[in-house]
Amino acid sequence: MRETLQAQGRTRVRWVVAGMMWAAIAINYIDRTVLSAAAPRIQSDFHLSAVQMGIVMSAFFWSYALLQLPAGMLADRFGQKKILGLAVLWWSLATAVTGVATGFKSLVALRVALGVGEAGAYPSNAGIASRWFPRKERATVAGIFDSGSKLGGAVALPLIAFMLALFDWKITFAITGVLGIVWCIVWQFVFRDSPGEHPRVNAAELAHIRDGQTPNAGDTARNTVPWRKLFAHRNIWAMCIGFFMINYNSYFFITWLPTYLVKERGMGLMEMGVMASLPLLISMFVEVLAGWASDRVYASGRLSLTATRKLFLIVGLLMASSIGLAAFAHSAAMAVVLLCIAKSGMTVAASQVWSLPADVAPKNMVSMVAGVQNSVSNMGGVVGPIVTGAIVGATGSFVYALLFSAALIVLAIINYLFLLGKVEPIQFDEYPMELMHHEPRKV
Repeated sequence: MRETLQAQGRTRVRWVVAGMMWAAIAINYIDRTVLSAAAPRIQSDFHLSAVQMGIVMSAFFWSYALLQLPAGMLADRFGQKKILGLAVLWWSLATAVTGVATGFKSLVALRVALGVGEAGAYPSNAGIASRWFPRKERATVAGIFDSGSKLGGAVALPLIAFMLALFDWKITFAITGVLGIVWCIVWQFVFRDSPGEHPRVNAAELAHIRDGQTPNAGDTARNTVPWRKLFAHRNIWAMCIGFFMINYNSYFFITWLPTYLVKERGMGLMEMGVMASLPLLISMFVEVLAGWASDRVYASGRLSLTATRKLFLIVGLLMASSIGLAAFAHSAAMAVVLLCIAKSGMTVAASQVWSLPADVAPKNMVSMVAGVQNSVSNMGGVVGPIVTGAIVGATGSFVYALLFSAALIVLAIINYLFLLGKVEPIQFDEYPMELMHHEPRKV
């Protein structure tokens, strides 16, 4: 039977799905990065202090971080198609109306609204990866969809800088909001929650997906294990703590980096737009390559899944620690080079970070585990811009802010080395199996 399916040839619909996942994250980051690219102009127009601007930048993460778990629970309960589609539509509308902001308070409120919608993106994508891809392709698809965040930022920064030179910054928000609405229309026709329900997935591709999946990748069953029990496991804590420290660093590149290049390194607006995009653009390709490479290492049998994940996490974080060296760079060009290395290292780690939920989640709780991880990690996005703004405001320089970021990377390395245990699905043996296979609620 297997030989017959192989002779038939597999369709590749799962990679079309991966492309849609990538596009959702790219649009996600374009919409959240618009404010960062326009920050110098907005700060000047509304006469905001560095601390106020830090609060505005972090406001998005208040709702985004808090709603990760509910978004993951909804995606597991009602399906990723509905939840991700609704999420993209919500955040696109929130982006489009951000141009009506009139000052500090309205900017904060609109950024909170944006975070409500964007909370559904990553938990939904993690759930899709578990259902549509076998384990040996898991890091590749994680690298693909998360790389959309780097392209989104890389495209947004120079594009917004160019648009700012031509138009008022408020027009930009309306234009970028349209992208997500177009994506939503395509999504409804392209995606199904289960590959078995997709009319263009043939038997060979379906067998390839199902043969390489772990027990947590069921198509329809709903797990009734309380989400609070997840916190009894050390791997969940390790995933959350490590990703918090990575995200604290990552969000520097889409919040304070443009201001750093303009005020600390003396760049003009157009030069800033190009230079600020380089770490994101380069890291996009690095992340996909890292995901592919880790899948090849694991598939070769030379390393266990645990050793593979830890190897790429540590190598990536060692690269990421170069963010501290950028503080002492004698030239703007060298600072940008070091920041490119740092951001690329963060994405090497991220290709593994976004594989872990599908690796360790109990049956049909992948989106929920991803939501827990992303909720805690994005507290780094809440505190990061504020702490950076406070350090810059107190010292008049970014030097100590960058050194503090590097110190957190060192702690992340220790966390993944010693707290993260064996990478395998979490088992809840005390729950009868019949409680683990209820049909999902129909809506």
